[in-house]
Amino acid sequence: MPSANLRVDTNLVLVPVTVNDELNHPITGLEKENFQIYDENRPQTITSFSTEDEPIALGFVFDTSGSMRNALAGGRRAAAEFLKLANPEDEFFLVEFDTAPRLAIPLTSDTGTIRTEILMTKSGGSTALIDALYLAIHEIQKSKKSKKALVLISDGGENNSRYTGTEIKNVVQESDVLIYTVAMPGGYQGADEWYGLGLMNRIAEMTGAHMYQAGAADLRDIAEKIAIELRNRYVLGYSPHDPVRDGRYHRIMVKLNPPRGLPKLRAHWRLGYNAPSD
Repeated sequence: MPSANLRVDTNLVLVPVTVNDELNHPITGLEKENFQIYDENRPQTITSFSTEDEPIALGFVFDTSGSMRNALAGGRRAAAEFLKLANPEDEFFLVEFDTAPRLAIPLTSDTGTIRTEILMTKSGGSTALIDALYLAIHEIQKSKKSKKALVLISDGGENNSRYTGTEIKNVVQESDVLIYTVAMPGGYQGADEWYGLGLMNRIAEMTGAHMYQAGAADLRDIAEKIAIELRNRYVLGYSPHDPVRDGRYHRIMVKLNPPRGLPKLRAHWRLGYNAPSD
């Protein structure tokens, strides 16, 4: 069974896709014929198709900055709901960030250590959200699991990172990690589109994931939706009809041909890949 990460071999591109209805409920049970895929607007032939339920590597990126003071309890509940849905073969890690990011708990299958650490967190300091994502993407690449995802829990503040929005965009674009973002209420919104909640939404969409606006009553539902998506992704494989080894970023588009009788559906996928170069 092919890996769930977007991977570009000599002749094969694998694209993980999630499908949701208008209420953001994941849709399972679709077949290859229900999908069309385009590479740089050129239609492609889907040569492999699978759904996977494999162990997951999941990193929590948890905002403990001063602006999260009123949302910290909700952030703790959000992380706790995700951990309740863990399978024994899954592994997790925890990055916390305020003025600077820190790897609080390296990769582990012991969810109890992460629960304990999050319960002990206190808020304070400024916010280095972008630097925290850099650290988390680096850490998750150490996992041998084929399914990799991050869950960023934050109010969207960003005022102390060394790296820029453009730099994190490039790193996210080159990685194979789904990044879900959970926006806690009462947060900060920066003026630049790459900052604040705009940053969180853009990063999630680039990877084929989503941003969720979280009220206290929504946290369990959000955790369940993300867990179901991670365990029920479709993986579409194709060999480009006109393969080019130009090292350039190629945009991917996925369209749905859903069976009759289903409500309006939306597909989410990583928006592109870097082609190999000679």
